[in-house]
This record gives sequence, C-alpha cells and structure tokens, in this order.
Amino acid sequence: MLSDKEIICPNNLLNVASKKKGVLAGIVNAGKPLPMLSVMDAVNENLIEPIFIGDKDEIQKCADNLKFDISKFETIHEPVENNTAKIAAKLASENKIRIIVKGHIHTDILMKEVLKREYNLLGKTRLSHVWHMTLDKEDKPLIITDGALNVLPNVKTKMHILKNAINFSNRIGIEKPKVAVLSATEEVLDSVQSSLEAKEITELAKKENLNAEVFGPLAFDNSISKKSAAIKGIKNTVAGQADVLLVPSVEAGNALVKMMIYFMGACAAGVVIGGKVPVVITSRSDEAPARLASMAAAVVALD
Repeated sequence: MLSDKEIICPNNLLNVASKKKGVLAGIVNAGKPLPMLSVMDAVNENLIEPIFIGDKDEIQKCADNLKFDISKFETIHEPVENNTAKIAAKLASENKIRIIVKGHIHTDILMKEVLKREYNLLGKTRLSHVWHMTLDKEDKPLIITDGALNVLPNVKTKMHILKNAINFSNRIGIEKPKVAVLSATEEVLDSVQSSLEAKEITELAKKENLNAEVFGPLAFDNSISKKSAAIKGIKNTVAGQADVLLVPSVEAGNALVKMMIYFMGACAAGVVIGGKVPVVITSRSDEAPARLASMAAAVVALD
C-alpha cells in the first residue's frame, strides 16, 4: 500500500521562488546529512544564501561528504543543539536572516524561541502552518492548513489561519482561492462541532469580504471531487474544486498530509507563515526534495 513513487519538487513553486534570489536563511542546528543536502539543493537553485548554525566540525564534515563548498558562507559555531534556536531567532530579530530553516532540532524547541516576544517576530495575524501539496513537477497545488502548529483552533484562530492561507495562495499565483472548510459532513449538525464552526467561518469570510471563495462545512470528498459534489447535489463555487483545505484540527491536517506523502508520493512543502519571518519546520524524516520545496515555499511567503 505504501507508495514507492519518487518525491518531486514542483516547478511552479521553484519558478515563483526563483524571482527572489539568494535570500539569507538561518539553518538551525545544521550538520546532519539530509538538512545539508537540501540546503545544497537550495543554493544550487539560487534560492538561499545559508548561514549555518551548529557544531562547526559536524557542518564541515557533512559538507565535505556531499562535496558542497561552504567556504563562502558564514558558520556560527554552537555545539549545544537547543542553543541554536536562540541564535536563529536573534538573527531574525536583527534582520540578519530573512527565513529560518529547521535542521536537526525538535520543532517545539525552535518555535518556542520564535514565539518569544523579546525577538519581535510575531506579526498582526497568528502564526499558522501551510502545506503546499503536489504529486508531479507541473502539478496544481493543494494547500492544507493547519496541520502542524495550531492544535485545536477556535473560530477566531481559524480566521487567522484562513487569512494567512489566502495570502500565501495569492503569492503562488492563485488570485482568488477556493477554500473548503472541512468537516466530517456537508451538513450543519449540532452533534458535529466542526460543522458549526465551518458555517460560522463561511459567514465571517463573507462579512469581512475576504479575497477568496470560502464555503463550509464540506467533507473531503466533495471538496476535491466534482463528481462527489454533483452526486450529493452540492452547488457552490468551492465544492469539487478547492484550492485550500482548512482542516478542523491538527490531527486531521497532519493525517491527511502524511497519507498523501506515504500512499501517493506527494511532495509536502511546509512553512510557518503569519510572522515577520517564514519558518521551515520539516519533519526530520522528510526527504530532500520536500525540504527543498519547503524552502522555496518560505521564500515565496516573504514580504
């Protein structure tokens, strides 16, 4: 059942990101093979100029094994893993880096530093995570949010997540994204809290005149399948052709993305947006093409 399809970084994301060349990126606790390989790929694509943060000897050893010449890039020696996040957050606060890229460090350690008010990295909206999902090089993306950062968001938080996703969609060329607010049903049921919240979000989006077509509740099938939507008699501009899936909880989003990766060979480009610097928080098991795509997504998300 597991897919053996090769994960491929999509051209559409690379093409948009390539318009912003050589973005300064802090690589947090660099010095492990997969993070270094993806950084090398991003340098070769002229997406980033890395500043390596971590154990200098380990970083150099990894670079040498990859035949990656890092002599022209800055390395900040910090052998203690958890201290590397503090250095990255400080560099970002001083505008010395424009994106933060997670290396071999736990996400909670990294994000704990990013969220500290002393660094002034928070923007007007709440931070949220988006996944830019594709199967092939020229595939149309599906945006899934939030399956990594906000655990059980209320309606107010979901509106922040929604606005961040709309902004990101605009940046990748979707002028007016179609957003499906997911639930387990397309009916509004008192017994299904996510359906009630989906209806409220739909109404708020219309009231606030957001630059998107937003509709919910919709189940997954009638969000992405025109046939399913037609069979169920659902007639609106989002049903069957969603660009964005706004999920009800982190478990739903995380499971959906991981199923697409492991069963379909999807490339999941993930980035935290809504703050002053995009933050790439790939899983330590993610393959190099997905890491490259995530860095491209972070570059795209830049103001």
